[in-house]
Parts: sequence; C-alpha cells; structure tokens
Amino acid sequence: MTCRRRSRTTAGRPKRRRAGKPITDDPYQIRPAQAADIPALVALERNAFSDPWSGADFADCRAAGWPILVAGAGPALVAYIVGRALLDEAEILNLGVAEPVRRRGIARDLVRALLAEFSERGVRTVFLEVRESNHPARGLYDSFGFREVGRRARYYQKPVEDAVVLRVEMVQVAYL
Repeated sequence: MTCRRRSRTTAGRPKRRRAGKPITDDPYQIRPAQAADIPALVALERNAFSDPWSGADFADCRAAGWPILVAGAGPALVAYIVGRALLDEAEILNLGVAEPVRRRGIARDLVRALLAEFSERGVRTVFLEVRESNHPARGLYDSFGFREVGRRARYYQKPVEDAVVLRVEMVQVAYL
C-alpha cells in the first residue's frame, strides 16, 4: 500500500488533563502498516479484544490494499486502525489501542487520519459497527459526527452483544 502522506506525529506541546498534568509525554507517529508489523498488530488485538483477528486477517486486509494505519512510540506499536473503501463508501473495520495508553487521543488521531485518507479516495459515506456497551468508542465516533442508523442483533461473540451501526457523511466531518 502506498501512502502519499508523511507520517504524523504528536511531538510538540503535550495535551493536558483538566488538572493540568500532561496526558502523555511520549510522542507517537502514525504511518501505514508494513508486513513486519503484523505480529505486533496481532499482539495488540489479543490484548484489546475477547474475539481477536488473526495474523491472516491483517495480512489479507493489507494484501487487498485496505488502509491499515499504526501508531507507534519508538519501535513499539501502541494502536492501529483498519478500514476499507469501495467507490464512495467506506467502513472502519477495526480499531485497537494498548490498554496503558488509552484515553490519550491516539484513537482520535487514528480515526482522523483514516477519514482523511478516505476523503482523498473520494469517499462520501463511512460506516462502522461498535459494541452497544462500548461507551468510550461511541463517544469518540459521536464527536466525528457518526450517528446510529441501525443495529445488528448478536453481532459480537465473547460475550454475545448487539452491534450499533453508525454512519457519517464526509461533508459532516468538521476537520476536513
């Protein structure tokens, strides 16, 4: 997969919590995943989800040319996002962040980067599924303008749970 954009970084002025303490001191870069990243993606996936993707799943997405973006601090990967686009529609398939660095804006930066890539590809509408109980993720997607358009009963396993289907029209995404 060829990426026309440079890697992004969070170096610079650190974000701060309400009490004024920096959220993270470690800058990270967002870049396209490489084949060599797949074992690290699988490890992140296994730690983040009860029903994880396999290495073959990530390899198939990469071989299909679907965007996989990773965030790394130094040599270690801390998060990833996977999407796919066809014509003017796209889907966010997977997003995972290592437990120790959650709630630091990394997922937000990955979603923003993937939406920007979708925009460059001419995508107009983006969909995703999220666990009904995953309130932090739902809040993140809501902040980008995603709205509920349906439900998939018993979509998730381990534990069994409904998926909420969300959609956003790219013209509604404020940062573009």
